[in-house]
Amino acid sequence: MNVYSVDKIRNVCVMGHGGEGKTSLIESMLYMTKATDRMGKIADGNTVCDYDPEEIRRKFSISTAVAPVEYGDCKINMLDTPGFFDFEGEVQSALRVCESGLIVVPGKSGPSVGTEKAWKRLADQGKPCAFYISKIDEENSDYDTSLHKLQKAFGAHVVPIVIPIFEGNRETVGVVDCVIRKAYHMEGNERKEVAIPEAMMAKVDQQRAALCESVAELSEDLMERYFAGEEFSDEELIAGLRQGVLERAVIPVFCGTAATGIGTVATLKGICDYMPSPDQGEVEVCEEGDDLVEIPCNPNGTPCAFVFKTTADQYGRFSYFKVVAGSVKQDMTLLNHRMDATEKIGHLYSICGKKATEVKEITCGDIGAVSKLATTKTGDTLSMSVRAVNLTPVQFAKPCYTQAIAPKTKGGEEKIAAGLTKLADEDPTFGFTINPETHQSLLSGMGDIHLDVICSKLQSRFGAEPVLSKPIVPYREKIRASVTVEGKHKKQSGGHGQYGHVKMTFEPYADGDYVFEERIFGGSVPKNFHPAVDKGVREAMEHGVLAGYPMVGLKAILLDGSYHDVDSNELSFKMAAKLAYKAGIPQAKPVIMEPICSMKVYIPDSYMGDVIGDINKRRGRIMGMNPTDDGQEILAEVPMAEISDYAITLRSMTQGRGSFESAFERYEDAPPAVQEKVIEAAQAQ
Repeated sequence: MNVYSVDKIRNVCVMGHGGEGKTSLIESMLYMTKATDRMGKIADGNTVCDYDPEEIRRKFSISTAVAPVEYGDCKINMLDTPGFFDFEGEVQSALRVCESGLIVVPGKSGPSVGTEKAWKRLADQGKPCAFYISKIDEENSDYDTSLHKLQKAFGAHVVPIVIPIFEGNRETVGVVDCVIRKAYHMEGNERKEVAIPEAMMAKVDQQRAALCESVAELSEDLMERYFAGEEFSDEELIAGLRQGVLERAVIPVFCGTAATGIGTVATLKGICDYMPSPDQGEVEVCEEGDDLVEIPCNPNGTPCAFVFKTTADQYGRFSYFKVVAGSVKQDMTLLNHRMDATEKIGHLYSICGKKATEVKEITCGDIGAVSKLATTKTGDTLSMSVRAVNLTPVQFAKPCYTQAIAPKTKGGEEKIAAGLTKLADEDPTFGFTINPETHQSLLSGMGDIHLDVICSKLQSRFGAEPVLSKPIVPYREKIRASVTVEGKHKKQSGGHGQYGHVKMTFEPYADGDYVFEERIFGGSVPKNFHPAVDKGVREAMEHGVLAGYPMVGLKAILLDGSYHDVDSNELSFKMAAKLAYKAGIPQAKPVIMEPICSMKVYIPDSYMGDVIGDINKRRGRIMGMNPTDDGQEILAEVPMAEISDYAITLRSMTQGRGSFESAFERYEDAPPAVQEKVIEAAQAQ
């Protein structure tokens, strides 16, 4: 592949809902530019971007793939991102290194939830955007209706650059580029320029006039020329549209059919003409001491690269990176500021799907990969040691769906742990912890599909056989009354025996989980045995008397007792304290306490009633509501036991538009019905 200057590079994040044609569009681009010699199909499992075995089996994208396309004098790095919300971390990492986004929308159904979310991500980051209306030749596809829906949803500055040519019974045969006023048909696998159909001339002129009006609004000089009736040249219009796209004042719309290649080349030309190059994107900023310092995209600057993706396979580990400044060459030594460690750059690669082509250098603004970095992970920055740089890492969403993970057969825990450790390098959006109370291994991710994919990878790559289950809720037990009891441990089996006797009071304690006091007069229990009594109560508290959950909020007071000069020892008094605990706690009105989580739920206004009703069904309490830019923030407190599946339910209820955050708040007494169920479940187990 040729070497390109920074102004001839385009990094484009291809976004949109699942199944709307993102991967097929990129496949068409590669084929039309002769980068591949055949047109891959998702159904056949032979596309460039969906190369992972899980993607081939499931027929949808799971991770971001890089596909460089050479068109004219430009190199376009197309980053194909997943459309399912479970893998939105891949979209966030791809968008971090792209200067613009191309949102794919199907001609049949128009914009969807995925379209809205992609638009919002780009808008939040102030990045230029374009739409591509796909599958315009499918039955029931309606280009005009889809365009109208886009303009209604996202504003009048959404303007078509390319429009389709229909013949006969609305058969798509080609497209017209309204800027340069040229029409193209597909003849087999070749694109041929043809005359614009007479019936479309008026529509093309109308669309071009609308583009000229959009450009005229960018400056007073252009506005004066426009009102004076002066026509813009093609070059002036292209330059004006490029500026409008950069300022998000113009949102261009392309269209086509990936299967036949109609509109593919026109879309490539549009990306080259209107989308910004890396040196026109947002300037990177890093912290140096207490100051924020800009890192301009300068080909002659000090080398600096940002790692946005990591993959690992049987051949080793690949770190995907974008060169922010300077250029990265083989045998260069760079510093990882986060780890304060140097990395030797060995083999450099240009990546196209799973194909890695070794190169000597990755230039400024371009995307490449390097193998076998020792300490570098996703989100790290590599720079020359003369200027240690640490760029802003990818801001991943927090995991919101948790399941317990265990091996199907005993002895498989190590395989699962080792596999998850390696998969965490590739996917920073899942978490793996061991709950010290329940002794369960917990796997957290973005949804059920996400966790299912992780389990499939564990099985196929590492030979593990994981099983997911609902996590155990860490209930607590507590007493609501005081009780005074005695505990006596006496054992005689020849020789020295065991003797310990205590009289204790157990009462509720509001200022902590546990406190021990002694109020003994006269030395009935020697002081050297008091720690043993304390230890005995602590050990007994690990298991409550109702359902075996840990006891909290307990005050243990040692009042009296007796000892034997020969037979008494620490073990005897520890056992006596446990006997007192077992005798007294059932009499002290023990109750089950459940964990309560605070929640923030973000939804559009139209789903307010359904979401509040669902929270109430989960025994939740609405604590307040705050308006947001695109809906409402609901503040609530809900029992932890009721929200294990909330991520899936909320997504279903809001068609993917809702999101939430939750955090442990406190423990509260569980209702009697819940306590009965918990006790029954514990007894059955």
